[in-house]
Amino acid sequence: MCGIAGFAGAGDAAVLAAMAASIAHRGPDGAGSLIDESARVFLAHRRLAILDPTRGAQPLGNEDGSVVVVFNGEIYNHHQLRRTLIGRGHRFVTDHCDTEVLVHGWEEWGEDLPGRLDGMFAFALWDRRRHLLFLARDRFGKKPLYYAAGGDAFVFGSELTALLRHPAVDDAADRLALKKLFAYGFIPAPLTRYRAVRKLPGGHWLRCDLGDGGIEQREYWRFRLAPDPALARRGIDDLAEELRTLFSDAVARRLESDVPLGALLSGGVDSSAVVWAMAQHLPPERIETFAMGFDEPSFDESAYAQTMAEAVGSRHHRDVCRLEEARDGLVPLLSRLDEPIADSSVLPTWRVCRFAAGRVKVALTGDGGDELFAGYDPFLALAPTRAWRAVVPGAVSGWCAGLAGHLPRSDANMSLDFKIRRWLGGVRAAPACWIPTWMAPLALDEIARLFGEPAPAEEVYAEALAAWDAAGADHPVDRALEYFTRLYLQDDILVKSDRASMLNGLELRSPFLDAAVVDFAARLPRRFKLHRGERKRLLKRAFAGRVPDSLLRRRKKGFGMPIGAWLRRLDPPPAGRLPELDESWLAARWERHRRNESDERLALFCWLALAHAGTETT
Repeated sequence: MCGIAGFAGAGDAAVLAAMAASIAHRGPDGAGSLIDESARVFLAHRRLAILDPTRGAQPLGNEDGSVVVVFNGEIYNHHQLRRTLIGRGHRFVTDHCDTEVLVHGWEEWGEDLPGRLDGMFAFALWDRRRHLLFLARDRFGKKPLYYAAGGDAFVFGSELTALLRHPAVDDAADRLALKKLFAYGFIPAPLTRYRAVRKLPGGHWLRCDLGDGGIEQREYWRFRLAPDPALARRGIDDLAEELRTLFSDAVARRLESDVPLGALLSGGVDSSAVVWAMAQHLPPERIETFAMGFDEPSFDESAYAQTMAEAVGSRHHRDVCRLEEARDGLVPLLSRLDEPIADSSVLPTWRVCRFAAGRVKVALTGDGGDELFAGYDPFLALAPTRAWRAVVPGAVSGWCAGLAGHLPRSDANMSLDFKIRRWLGGVRAAPACWIPTWMAPLALDEIARLFGEPAPAEEVYAEALAAWDAAGADHPVDRALEYFTRLYLQDDILVKSDRASMLNGLELRSPFLDAAVVDFAARLPRRFKLHRGERKRLLKRAFAGRVPDSLLRRRKKGFGMPIGAWLRRLDPPPAGRLPELDESWLAARWERHRRNESDERLALFCWLALAHAGTETT
């Protein structure tokens, strides 16, 4: 797990050094660079050493240096790929470094290489013979990769701040991307907050020909639901056994490490399944689990984590987050995030990563379980919303939404009044926009007011509409699964996990995103995911009797923060920082929120995140 940066064209060694320095937190164990003056190619790498620490330094090349790579991530099937490549005559110089598979894999398979990889990765290859740069990102985009093409340079890097160190990269804002931030709570790929910079989407590669300046980008993989009739005919216990085996194998592949390894344990179904699977491959004393407790009961899940830790006998560590203390760290953390994200759980995620990093360098997580197996609350709202819309006129829905605004407001985690207001605020939207509207910081008419120009749904919610239309079955649950896996997982959950962990020099691994597990989930009929109000039906069945029943039966809590209460005691961002927005309009909403006249927590946190993102290094 590392950070990469580089460029081709205008620039010099000082620019490369500045780019690398901006992502030093991603690789505290070492640094390396390659400068090919004749070709005007500059590559930099910051290393967090996990596999083959003594011989895996980067940039890493093949035998004659004609292919060189800088790589961020882990390739879980690198042993199999290495054996195949050795059988075809390739010579390896490292013992078990997964990075070396990339240079020889490129020689053997070229652009087909990314599709053969099972892992999390973002890498850039310099092929001297073909005079091209080749960039690729893993299937779900777990590891970040940004690029800017135009003018006299092609620039890339793991974080936005690295690209902005290059003088050829303009920092002018992308107004459409900012609208989408307030519509989704994140900026969907390929957009970024800057017009000149793009994210390479997950499951894509990009080839830059330095001879003619041509750039080609292709999708090599996309998550697609494809319910398999053969699975529908099998019994649930049979399917549960298959899922359990696939998942245990996925965890085993993620236990390879030459440095201390553990797991983040919330006490939910997903992280508990991870820890159970770890216990099938490691003795209890080698399993380190880490949980975050809170001094506010409605946010605290640490007792459930303790229950699971005791069930497997792990060496369990618990930290306590005092909410008043955490509030004071919110703005400093947001200023260290290069990409704005309106997800307040980034703060507790960062804290538990910091806590775990005191003892381990690698931790497994449950990321992906909710998206693949229908674990979120909005899945439960789909059927009631269809029924409501069938009998309740839109005008009545609007009246109810206005009435809900007068409900007593609670700052507790996912309180009932908050859920009612969010639900009623979205029921009149087109079905394809239900979920993003329920989760949105601002409604479309409010976004139009904030930017002083139209914000049509077909433009602002284009990605959500495409995901809804692309579903493999004409059912709201399947369509919602497409939204969560294609958009929310990649551009919210995985961004949050990457930044929170890498700011602490910690690598996170996600067994639920294993290729075999994802393929199984994609083929699984929806009734094994959501059935009569039971979410994650098959996942719970797979781990029944292995994970304590109290954990399987409990309500989902989420990893939230009392943002509503905090915002009443925080100052709004400095005026003039975001000229694209009507900051006075936002400031007025802040005052209403401060006086507890309305609940503006999502919109105001989004403003706070956008205004402060990246300011520590600017």
